[in-house]
Amino acid sequence: MALEQKQQQKQSMALLPQMLQSMTILQMGIQELREYTEEVLQENPTLEFPAQESVDSAYEDTVRRLEWLEANDRQNAYFHRQDEEERDALANLGSYSDEDNDLGRYVLSQFMMGDVLEPEVLRAVEFLVEHLDPGGFLDGDLTFLARSARMSEGVMARAIIELQSADPAGVGARDLSECLRLQLERRSGDHSLAIAIVEGHLDELARSRYGQIARSLGVSKEAVREACDLIRTLNPRPATGFASQENLTYIIPDVEITVLPEGIEAAVNDTAVPRLAVSDYYRKLLRDTEDPSVREYLTQKLGQARWIIQGIDQRRATLLRCARFLAQQQEAFFRAGRGHLRPLTMRQMANALEVHESTVSRTVKNKYLRCAQGVYPLGYFFTGSLGASGASPEAAKALLRKLVEEERVPLSDQKLCEEMERLGCGISRRTVAKYREELHIPNAADRRRG
Repeated sequence: MALEQKQQQKQSMALLPQMLQSMTILQMGIQELREYTEEVLQENPTLEFPAQESVDSAYEDTVRRLEWLEANDRQNAYFHRQDEEERDALANLGSYSDEDNDLGRYVLSQFMMGDVLEPEVLRAVEFLVEHLDPGGFLDGDLTFLARSARMSEGVMARAIIELQSADPAGVGARDLSECLRLQLERRSGDHSLAIAIVEGHLDELARSRYGQIARSLGVSKEAVREACDLIRTLNPRPATGFASQENLTYIIPDVEITVLPEGIEAAVNDTAVPRLAVSDYYRKLLRDTEDPSVREYLTQKLGQARWIIQGIDQRRATLLRCARFLAQQQEAFFRAGRGHLRPLTMRQMANALEVHESTVSRTVKNKYLRCAQGVYPLGYFFTGSLGASGASPEAAKALLRKLVEEERVPLSDQKLCEEMERLGCGISRRTVAKYREELHIPNAADRRRG
């Protein structure tokens, strides 16, 4: 059997190194881009920062922001002190330096100024801080803790009181009930009803059984609902925002959306990534040198420097175009918040901006947006519509929550489904049940018992 050879023409596009580099930079998040610029500055001598004045100005602006935070929030002040210590190696001389436990370091720093506590009580507090779990709770009763520390129960009891008086509120609690009570006791006003609920009715609170709580405590259902709304604003994990240095992750927003009376403004976060420039010295050296090896090296490095700068500039321009489109399309969300997110796909954005859908995908990847409602991944703003109604999942959830809050008699999932369809948001009964569970809304039977 003879083998037959055929020739075929096949068209393909080979990506140039510059294009690959530009695509890689485009999908970098801001933290990754910062690390990348630090690496290329070390590897490529022809790259440098622009005028030093602008770098100093940005640094001074950051310091001013941190000073403002320090003046307005104790927890931010702690992080500000950390930044100062990084700039000044002598700043933390003689202070507590357990780098592996930021929560412990923060708590103990509140007892290190002057003779706040007797030495024995301070040692007991140090022991307790070392035994806080990842949530900021103490594991064990008074007797167990005193025996473990080989201290008297009297000293340990005083140490627990001191620890629980420190920030963050709720730290050193033995359970969730105590954690919430400690936070309520720091609130101004009379919160005796809320304290009674967290001390004896957490299970009913979790199931939204307001009527059962009201009957048990002899108060109105409206008063219970108001107290439960307050309890839900508390922090069930006092250690939130604290972690070990190696596991601590900061989200730096790539884009910021600001709502103004005259419209919505979208801006790219330029302060987090330093601008790069090509060195005039090495450009001049390339013109003047007659050494072939030096010319070859500088030509390669200067070309690479220009590609990197171009890639970063292109990333910024594309990100800004996408941010402006999002601001326009999701204006209702940025003005009114959750429940007003419109259905939007990456293909729609790509068509509007006249770019490939993969370009939008790379632009959105690993990026975050900050607005009045909080910090969100850019991908959060892309969601499909729900069938013929054209509503987004967020809008459907908002409508579902509103219907439940306004119901006189608890409605079944089927009745909720029918009511939503009547209001122009037709979704299946199964989807209603799914969204109800995501919103932590009990079923009709539990709501009726409540």
